Amino acid sequence: MKIVQAVKEVAEPFKLISGENQTLDNPLVLVFGNRYALEDKSLYNEVKELFPGGHIVFGSTAGEIIGDSVQQGSVSLTAIEFERCSFTVKRGNVSDIDDDLVLGETILSEFPKEGLKYIFLISEGSSVNGSALIGGFEDARLNHIGISGGLCGDDDRFEKTLASYNESPKEGEIIAIGFYGESLEITSANYGGWTPFGPERTITKSENNILYELDGQPALDLYKKYLGDKAQELPTSALLFPLSVRVNENSEPVVRTILTIDETANTMTLAGDVPKDARVQLMMATVDDIVDAASVAAQYAMDNRKNEPELAILISCVGRKLVMDQRTEEEVEEVISVIGSGAAVTGFYSYGEMAPFVGQDACKLHNQTMTLTLFSE
Repeated sequence: MKIVQAVKEVAEPFKLISGENQTLDNPLVLVFGNRYALEDKSLYNEVKELFPGGHIVFGSTAGEIIGDSVQQGSVSLTAIEFERCSFTVKRGNVSDIDDDLVLGETILSEFPKEGLKYIFLISEGSSVNGSALIGGFEDARLNHIGISGGLCGDDDRFEKTLASYNESPKEGEIIAIGFYGESLEITSANYGGWTPFGPERTITKSENNILYELDGQPALDLYKKYLGDKAQELPTSALLFPLSVRVNENSEPVVRTILTIDETANTMTLAGDVPKDARVQLMMATVDDIVDAASVAAQYAMDNRKNEPELAILISCVGRKLVMDQRTEEEVEEVISVIGSGAAVTGFYSYGEMAPFVGQDACKLHNQTMTLTLFSE
C-alpha cells in the first residue's frame, strides 16, 4: 500500500506532509474539507492535476483529521494505491430516489459481487436518514461484507453538506467504495463514552427519524425544558445533549443527535430512526470520558487483527469536538497510541458514524462515537 498525504490551507496550494517520493498511478483519493473550501469550483481540478488517474472522493466535514492533528477550515488529502487489492466506487443522490432504504439497495446492486469484501460509505449528512440508508445495504451483511463510514458535516452550522466522486462536490451525494482482494484486512469499531442522565421516557409518536412526542408531550417542548437557557442555541446545543435510544430491553442503545428542529410542527429530526415505543434518555460526557472512549474504540478495532494497520480512517462526531474544544486532538492521539504510529491517519468530524457494535455483524448508525476503520494488505 502506497500512501501520499497533503493539506491545503485557505488560498494556498496543497502541501505534502508524507509520501513525497511516492508515485501513484490509479489511487483512491480521499479529500475531506470544510464545506466553504469544497464549494470552490477550482478544487476538483487542483486535485485532478495532482492525481490525473485518481478516483477522487470528496466529503465535507466539521473538522479534518490528518495524522495526529485536527484541522479547521482546511482540506486534507489522502491518496492510497493498493498493491494487491482493488476497489470500485459507486454513487447515488437523495434527489434521485426519495426513499433512503431503496437508495441504499440501488447503490449496493451496482457493485460486482464476486470478491466484494468491504464497503465504506461517505454520505451527505444534512437530510439523509442514516438508519434507512444502512438498511438498504442489508444484503451486504447477509453475504458477510463489512460496512462502515460516516455522514458528512458542516461544522456546527447544519446548513448543508457536500460530497462527490470524480466531480466537484455537491449536495445530496452518497458515495460507496467497495474493496476487493483476499489479502485485504479491514476491521472497524466504535465507542462513545457518553452517560445517560435524567428520567427515561417513551417515544409515543414518531415517524422514521422525526420525533413528535415523548410520554404524550411535544418532544421539542420537553427537550427545551431540559436545556434551559441553552434552548436558545438549538440545534447546535443539542450536540452537547444527545438522546440514548433503546428499542427494546434486549437491544444495545444507540445515540441519536438532533439535526434540525421545526418550531412550527414542534418536532425534532434526528440523524437516524427513533421508533415509537422506544425508550430514550438524555446523555452527557466529559472530555476525559470521550478520550477514554476513543481508546476503547481503537482497542476493539485492533482485537484479533492479523496485521498491523497501514491506513486508519477516523470518523468522530461533531458533538465530541464541541465538548473537547481545545483538547480535541487528544482523542486522535489516544487512537494512534493504540493502533501504532505505522498507519497513515485520515478522517473527519461528522454528523453520524456507521459501524457495527463490537461482536456484531450489523452496521448501525451512531452519533457521538469515535469510529475507526483500519486497512492493511
